[in-house]
Amino acid sequence: MTDRLYVLDASALLSLLFQEPGADHVEARLPRALVSAVNYHEVLAKLIDRGVKPNEASSMLAELDVDIIAVDREQANIGGAFHAATRSAGLSLGDRSCLALAQLHDGVAVTTNQAWTTLDIPVQVELAR
Repeated sequence: MTDRLYVLDASALLSLLFQEPGADHVEARLPRALVSAVNYHEVLAKLIDRGVKPNEASSMLAELDVDIIAVDREQANIGGAFHAATRSAGLSLGDRSCLALAQLHDGVAVTTNQAWTTLDIPVQVELAR
């Protein structure tokens, strides 16, 4: 592995937390990982939807020790610019936040969503599974 940064999508984090296929792939990237605050929010919400208490969900994510990056104007502008290119693939605001953060930091966006590999945007995408 290189010194590149890896920006983890909500799907990648959830695969790790629930030990789904791709968990090992995501775990190996944790030391160089970033997560958008939007994706962090998505993961918390999904954990709570699956019956995890809010304080436990927060603790689960804290144990991963990844840097949570707030969305700023530059990241929002990049994500907004990706809207047209990602619409046909059905990407969400959270997905675009991950991709924008990856572009902003010249990192690799890590996801479990196969549709991301078809995108025509200047971001390297890596499938966790």
